[in-house]
Amino acid sequence: MTTAATETAGPAVRVRFLGDFELTVNGTPVRRWRAGKARGLFQYLVVHRGQMLTRDRLYASLWPGTDSTAGSSLKVAAHALRRVLDAHPDRPGDSGIQLVYRDFGYVLNVTGLWSDLDRFQELVHAGLRAATAGDTALARTRLRAAIALYGGEFLRGESADWVVEQREYLRALVLRALGVLRADAEDREDFVELIELCKRTLEIDRHHEETYRALMAAHGRRGELACVRRWYELCARRMRDELAVAPGHETQRLLRALIPGAARAAAPGPAPAPAPVGGAPAAVRALRPAGRQPGTPAWSAEVRTTALARPVRRARPDNRAPAVLARTADPATA
Repeated sequence: MTTAATETAGPAVRVRFLGDFELTVNGTPVRRWRAGKARGLFQYLVVHRGQMLTRDRLYASLWPGTDSTAGSSLKVAAHALRRVLDAHPDRPGDSGIQLVYRDFGYVLNVTGLWSDLDRFQELVHAGLRAATAGDTALARTRLRAAIALYGGEFLRGESADWVVEQREYLRALVLRALGVLRADAEDREDFVELIELCKRTLEIDRHHEETYRALMAAHGRRGELACVRRWYELCARRMRDELAVAPGHETQRLLRALIPGAARAAAPGPAPAPAPVGGAPAAVRALRPAGRQPGTPAWSAEVRTTALARPVRRARPDNRAPAVLARTADPATA
């Protein structure tokens, strides 16, 4: 994919894919698209700009089930697209957009393009590389900028297969970025940022169990056991009602570690002893991360726990970064 022009360079063409689609050419929003699939054709071509896309591939993606040798839909959409965007290959307009027919397909060339899709991916990858290299400040800056740019799912409201595929890839990417930032906030014991990151994660994936565990553990550290139970119950209800499954064993073990009587709530017996005044219960204090040995990374199964209880060894999830942000106390980068 071609690298996007920087936002400060004043590109002639600006495209937003994350959330509601928006195209601006020379400062003017494009709101009227001609009949046919001119809009969808442009979206697909921009994502794959600079590549020669065959008629067969375009029909398979935009008109599935239609015979590309017999249909004229692509030709009609391409003609409409040129009219809307002044993108004639021989007489390109001021936009710098050029739609060229070559051999058996089309190529879209755009001069001076800024795309939130490109910029988001650049920021996430740069942040993850910085995290791998141990540059905490840079990683945090890049990943926070990426999260701020993620305005919603890719082409919200569209349902074509190619859109869904791209949407799921980007969803996995933003969850990975959030996971690295969440681990960093846990490591710095920044409760406010941790809660905000968890909230953002659940807006994107309301069944993200690791996030529920992070919330349970954070409240457990603070001795807020009623909040622990409420987050567990919300997780359990959503998993049961929307996915027809129960919370995983790791989530259940964390609940039992934080609230020992939780699993026996229905059984008769004495009420659990109240937490001592002025501090969290001993069982909760034990969940706080132990000090690291020299050379131990900030994120490791030995010292970190979004899952926090020592009996609860958390496996690293597939969507977590290959390396993690190092512990930092620098307030200028926090």
